[in-house]
Parts: sequence; C-alpha cells; structure tokens
Amino acid sequence: MSQNETLLQVRDLAVEFVMGEQCQRVVEGVSFDIRKGETLALVGESGSGKSVTAHSILRLLPYPLARHPAGSIEYAGQDLLKLGEGRLRGIRGNRIAMVFQEPMTSLNPLHTIEKQINEVLALHKGLRGKAASARTLELLELVGIPEPKKRLKAYPHELSGGQRQRVMIAMALANEPELLIADEPTTALDVTVQLKILELLKDLQARLGMSLLLISHDLNLVRRIAHRVCVMQRGRIVEQASCEELFQAPQHPYTRELLGAEPSGDPAANPAGQPLLEVDDLRVWFPIKKGLLRRTVDHVKAVDGINFSLPQGQTLGIVGESGSGKSTLGMAILRLLASRGDIRFQGQQLQGLSQQEVRPLRRQMQVVFQDPFGSLSPRMSVAQIVGEGLRIHGMGNEAEQEQAIIDALLEVGLDPQTRHRYPHEFSGGQRQRIAIARALVLKPALILLDEPTSALDRTVQRQVVELLRGLQAKYNLTYLFISHDLAVVRALSHQLMVVKQGQVVEQGSAESIFSAPQHPYTQQLLEAAFMAPATAH
Repeated sequence: MSQNETLLQVRDLAVEFVMGEQCQRVVEGVSFDIRKGETLALVGESGSGKSVTAHSILRLLPYPLARHPAGSIEYAGQDLLKLGEGRLRGIRGNRIAMVFQEPMTSLNPLHTIEKQINEVLALHKGLRGKAASARTLELLELVGIPEPKKRLKAYPHELSGGQRQRVMIAMALANEPELLIADEPTTALDVTVQLKILELLKDLQARLGMSLLLISHDLNLVRRIAHRVCVMQRGRIVEQASCEELFQAPQHPYTRELLGAEPSGDPAANPAGQPLLEVDDLRVWFPIKKGLLRRTVDHVKAVDGINFSLPQGQTLGIVGESGSGKSTLGMAILRLLASRGDIRFQGQQLQGLSQQEVRPLRRQMQVVFQDPFGSLSPRMSVAQIVGEGLRIHGMGNEAEQEQAIIDALLEVGLDPQTRHRYPHEFSGGQRQRIAIARALVLKPALILLDEPTSALDRTVQRQVVELLRGLQAKYNLTYLFISHDLAVVRALSHQLMVVKQGQVVEQGSAESIFSAPQHPYTQQLLEAAFMAPATAH
C-alpha cells in the first residue's frame, strides 16, 4: 500500500482543561499527518501531551472539562472535532481503534474473553452466535494467543499481562480498522513480552495494511517500529523527522536529552568488603490446598534454593520477568515473608529470630519500593514520612531528628523547605527521592531497591540512578537491586543474578554476564532489553 496517501491530518490542535475559573492549555499548535500503512510515533515524557493528543482523535477526553479552542483533525474528508456523536461512533472502534496502556483496567473482569470480543463484533458488524465465536477464535489466533480455544472461556485475571494485551489488540482489530492508536501498549510488560507485542503489531500492520499511531516514552521501542517520529515537550511538537534521521542526527536539545537519557556509566568503584549478607538454600514455598479438608497437594515454589554472598559496599542486581520470584526473594531476606534456609546479616542468623528480635536490625536494612505514591502515606507530610524511622528507633532528640531530616532531603537533592508539604504535591521522581531519603535517614548498611525506577521517565530514571550511585560511593552502602530493566541494572550492579521461576539460571560478576551471557534465558533477556534497531522498515 502506498505510504504517500494521507489518512489523517492534524492541524494546529490545541487542548485546554477548564477547572472552575482556571483554564490550563496542555496541547498547543500540534500538527502532523499519518499516511496509509505507516507507523508514526508520538514520543515524550509524562505530561508532554502525547496521550491527550491521541485521545483527541477519537474525542475520548473528559468533555466538557476538556475543549479544543483551535485546530482540526481531518479523516476521510471530515473534521472529527466537529462531527456529531452518532457519526463519530461509526468511526470509533470501527475505522479507528485504540489499544490502551493497562489491559487489566480496560478489560471487564466479570466477562470471559469470548464475550468481550463478541460484544465488539455484535456492535459494529452485527455478528452473533456461531459466526461471532468463529471470528473471535480467528482473532485470538491472529494475535498469537497460545491454545486460543481454551482461552475463549477464560477471564482476564486468568491470563498473563502479555496475553491480556494481545486480547486488547484482538478487540481493536475486530473491525479491521484503518488506523490503530496504541497508547503505551507495552509499558506494563516485561522486556521479552514487549518485544513480542512489538513484533506482533509490526506483522499485523504489514498483513492488514493499517496505519499505526504509537504513543511511547521508550525510544528504544520506537526505533524498532516507527517510520516517522514526533517528539513532544510541554504540549508542543519540538521535532518531527523520519526515524532514521531523528536517531542519527537529532536537531532539538530536548530530543538529544531524551536520546542520551539511557542510564549509563559504571557501578560505584567501592572496594568489596566483608560479606554483609549471606543467603544459603533459601526457599519460599506456598502450599496449594485442595478438597474438603484443604489438604496440601503441591507447592508453588516462588523461591527455590537460592544462594549468594553479598560483600559490603557492593550491589547485587536480581533480574527476571514478572512472576520469577525476585520480589518474593527480597521480602524473604527482610523477614517480611516466612522462608526456609539460612539468612545471615552482619554475621547474625536471622532465621529463628522473633519479629521483636528482628526489629533492632530493621534500622540497618531499609527498603525502597516500586511505586513511591503507594508507599508514601498521603496523610503525612514529607518531614513526618522521612522522620518516622527516627522516632520508632528513638534516634536523637527532636532538634537532632529535624536536622537529620533536613540533611537526608539535601542528600537526595530536595529542598528542605518543602518538607512540610504532602506527597501529592511532588512529581514521581521527587516522590522516589523522598522514599530514598526515608531509607537513608537511618544510616542503614543495606538497602533493598525493589524496581525503584520502573514507574519513572527515562531522564528521571537516569537522575535516580546517578543519585543511588553517588550515595553508595559516599556511604559505602550495600544494595540489593531488583529490576526487570537491564539498562538500569547494568549501570548500578557489581554482581548479577538471573532468576527464572524461583531458581537462579545464571549468576556472577555483572560485567562478565553482560558481555558474555551463558544461559539462553539470559541471552534472550539481554537481546530484548538492548534491542538493536530493526533493519526492515
């Protein structure tokens, strides 16, 4: 299909949100074309206006709070912004379809996969009964769902994240749209699954000849699939070019910043000290109970016989996909989950200690979680959050505690004057800095970092990685770093452990594993994480 025919034309689009007396313009003067059979990527960080722009195409914004003071979106000779609701419904989901970021919230948890896809077919195509079921099966096969017949009667919670995203794509493709809008379609997925979904979209596009508008903050991903790229910053397009040109010779400073935002550099050059944490044959098994008497018939082996020794001042990176047991391992080490096997911290055996006996050691072992918004109490000010540990462990008087809070906030690059504000008044990156300050204020020996950067934009990730590296060098901290993001792991870790289904498939020095991975699973993870640009466009 020719790529010169324009399918959709966006001209001088503006979007405002009206809140009471206030009016905030979030998109300004945005113009781009999508040609038939082409992939256009809208790229930018959170808050850049890319999703608002994409949602404007199908008028999915919260009207009348949202409005378009200027601009037009031309499709098939008509302006979608001026179209009546009835006619727009004929286009929405039919000619132009959308795949959202989080499949779990987009699918109905009460209905089977078959029922949800059948509904789309009935609504737009008038297909019902056997004809609808046959088409649904065909669509599930098209998007590569394994054993599609068995999956028809499944509910969303019974599928993995990648399978749910494939179901969303199947629903979007049910009416063979001319344009598919994919809004961050792989953000919530593991790297290997991301790669498969990406290849699926590319393959479907070639087979069905449809156009694709991809919204993403991940340039690595865009590079593999897009023909052209629009870079958005603060509601405006700052650069627009072919994918090749943009990656080879970016013109705008912001594009250059985004391209250079991949976490890089070497881990902190701390000498390896005495073993701080030693784990021997650690197991976390969850019983599977069945029958009237709830007898244990088997176990889910979430962590199954893991061993390692972590010297003081070093970082052990633990990588693997969702469900591999990484976080369970971290929680077991901190004695937040029951486990079997030996855990020695600073030479002391932790297994067999009561929670009361473990408490004094908690000061030495701190944790930073994945979602800073979920792990910070919305009812506490930053000063209360950061100072809570000091109060619990009775460290210093009130004036000394206040000074420790100020020092911790300065360490993580936050203005101590903001300590009386609440978490919702800060950005995601700032909230993660608050969570790091909370761990740091107790001067711990070990910090468990459980996916601490996965919810953040690349440029913010880079800042957090540099902060963690600097703090480790300064205080000789020891990190257990759990992540599925190998670029971040590479920038921080001295040792690496690759976990799959609760077992270690490869472990050793991070440098040697990154340069010459031995296990096929490690090779697969690395290939997916450091994707080379696709050659065929």
